[in-house]
Formats: sequence, structure tokens, C-alpha cells
Amino acid sequence: MIERLVTIMARLRDPEHGCEWDLAQDFASIAPYTIEEAYEVADACERGDMADLKDELGDLLLQVVFHSRMAEEAGHFALPDVVAGISDKMERRHPHIFGNDQRGGHQFWEQIKAEERGAKGADGALDGVAIGLPALLRAEKLQKRAARTGFDWPDADGPRAKVIEEIAEVDAAATPDAVAEEIGDLLFAVVNWARHRGVDPEAALRAANAKFEGRFRQMEAMAGPQFAALSLNDKEALWLRAKAAKD
Repeated sequence: MIERLVTIMARLRDPEHGCEWDLAQDFASIAPYTIEEAYEVADACERGDMADLKDELGDLLLQVVFHSRMAEEAGHFALPDVVAGISDKMERRHPHIFGNDQRGGHQFWEQIKAEERGAKGADGALDGVAIGLPALLRAEKLQKRAARTGFDWPDADGPRAKVIEEIAEVDAAATPDAVAEEIGDLLFAVVNWARHRGVDPEAALRAANAKFEGRFRQMEAMAGPQFAALSLNDKEALWLRAKAAKD
């Protein structure tokens, strides 16, 4: 099956007869599409739309084939190397399933990952946390990595106090640059507090976005075409009505 997709991509990238758009792309230009497709997969999962999930997984698979094709053209690796690499990794990280080691579970998985990073010369606790991750997700991963070294609050009270402290520092900031820096610290502190409360901050924010979108659309439906012209007080009243209807 996948050979057909590989053949299609090779033809699209053919220097003489390929697609002009596909030929103009490189790793950097395609990366944003790869990220977008991953989020569309997550969205389909969130909505439980299996037909959409099938389509979005295909779009994501195309990104893997696209990157692999460009790498093959440059003489770096090809799609079979990608498949072999992830197959080897999964077997290596599950020695209790594919070998004779009795150790297993998430903690051992993390130990093996740490050993792999060390073999690559990445010995720092924070090495390997991808810079390209969404900032909220990367903040959580950095905090988890630091926590494994013992650099962490013992309970949720510390992060909560830090959030309050950072709000005060935002209020005290004297320049736009200082405000931006302190708000960044505040967001980082909120992620840490969420982590200590057992909340996935990325999922929580997605849910908040969906809630806001739903209520805002209901406000627009209540007011009709004149919504934008309403006063702020009128819009606030509609918001409360939408909130009450949902709650």
C-alpha cells in the first residue's frame, strides 16, 4: 500500500516532470505543514470523528513520506531507514516484550531514553526537548525533566505561590519588554501549577478555547447581524446568557 504513496511522491518531486510546488519545497518549508497535520489528527481524535481521523492520518503519513523523499534525494536516508529506525527503537525500549529483560513500564522506558540521549552525547537533563514544540507543551516537558533531578516543588502550594508572585511582577513591570518577560514567567508558572495538580495544560487550554468559541458563537447567534455594534455591556449580558445556557 505505502509503495503507491512513495511512488506518487517520487513523481511529484521528479525534476523534469514533477509538480512545481512540491519541487520548490524543502525541510523548513514543509515542517509547518507537518505540525499542522499532527494537530488535525489530534483534533479528529478529540471529536471522535473516525472518518476524519482516517483522512488526517493519511495527510500526516504524506508528511513523513515527503520528508523522507527529500532526504533520499539529498543522500541522507530513505523511508525504509525511517521505518527500520522506529522499529529498532520500539524493540529496544520494550526489552520485557521483545527480549528477556524482566524490567518494563514507563519508568524503565524513560531510563532507556536517557541512556540513548547519553549515547548521543546529550547528557544534560534538558537535552532532547525539541525547540519546535508548542511553547506550552515544551514548558511542561522541561519541568518534568527538571523534576526527575529533584529540582521541583514538593507539592502544589509552591507553584501556586509562584503564580501569585509572577502576577505581582507583571503589575510592577515598567516597560513593554519587561511586561512580556514577566508574562512569560507567569505562563511558565501556571503550567507548573497545572502539572502539580495533575492537569494536562495543553488539553486544559484546548478545552477552554472550545468553551470560549462555543459561547461566543452563541452570543453572535443571539444578537444576529448587529452583534459587533452592541455596547460592551450588552455583549457582557449576552455572554452571561450563553454561559447560563451551557451550564
